[in-house]
Amino acid sequence: MFYVVSYDIPDDGRRSEVHDTLKDYGTRVQYSVFECHLEPVQLLELKERLGALVIPKEDNIRYYRLCRDCLEQTVVVGERPLTTDPDYWIV
Repeated sequence: MFYVVSYDIPDDGRRSEVHDTLKDYGTRVQYSVFECHLEPVQLLELKERLGALVIPKEDNIRYYRLCRDCLEQTVVVGERPLTTDPDYWIV
């Protein structure tokens, strides 16, 4: 499933840790926005990892799930294309 994950974290240290964690799961497309193709177990793992880093009263992380129909209607203005699901994974 395709997810857009965005975050707003005022603390530089926590923001850097969230960024580094998200790099393991997706592609950064804007300063605080990642596009991720995630299996259910990966989504759960990501939420757990990020949940351990943030302070809910200060930080904000959002997970937007996009179905195939919604994804096909996505409009991108600019040079960076929408993140595609790789045909293969290197493990």
